[in-house]
Amino acid sequence: MADDGDGRLRTEGSSDGGRGGAGEPPAGAAAAAAGGEMLLNVGLLALVLLAAYRLYLRWGTRSGPGGAARQSQAAALPRMKRRDFSLEQLREFDGARNPRILLAVNGKVFDVTKGSKFYGPEGPYGIFAGRDASRGLATFCLDKDALRDEYDDLSDLNAVQMESVREWEMQFKEKYDYVGRLLKPGEEPSEYTDEEDTKDHTKQE
Repeated sequence: MADDGDGRLRTEGSSDGGRGGAGEPPAGAAAAAAGGEMLLNVGLLALVLLAAYRLYLRWGTRSGPGGAARQSQAAALPRMKRRDFSLEQLREFDGARNPRILLAVNGKVFDVTKGSKFYGPEGPYGIFAGRDASRGLATFCLDKDALRDEYDDLSDLNAVQMESVREWEMQFKEKYDYVGRLLKPGEEPSEYTDEEDTKDHTKQE
């Protein structure tokens, strides 16, 4: 005990300058906690960079000499004339048997050849090349289960999924060339004139 000059007694070592209250951790513990948090952040950053690098190795380097040649060949293709397709005719344009890549969304056929890095045989969405991609896009499924060998009228999709299909259709319409309609079984293709070939036939019958 010691007199603090005001007639009050204080305990040695309990002054404010000591900062040794029971509720505060020692300076060493705080520094260790900060160091641990920094290591955690660095570790998370390393994991993110590793994941990004693996994605690059998987998709970014797949173009290679063969992929680059296919992209160059696809870029040289003339714009496709307006025509309609049956499912069997559409499958020919998968980027492997034919350098041109087509896919259908909500009954519309689009030329996605310029996006061959994504829709080509080695691309992440290559499963949709030459096929009706509507169901897969609506259900966010990239498996073969999302593909139908027969005409898919999408009648079993719910309202949210159908809205997703329409949104995808608009995105493809903005980015890629619309070629024609995906024909229903027994439906006859339309005969497009040169003038009609310049129009955007987006109305599905």
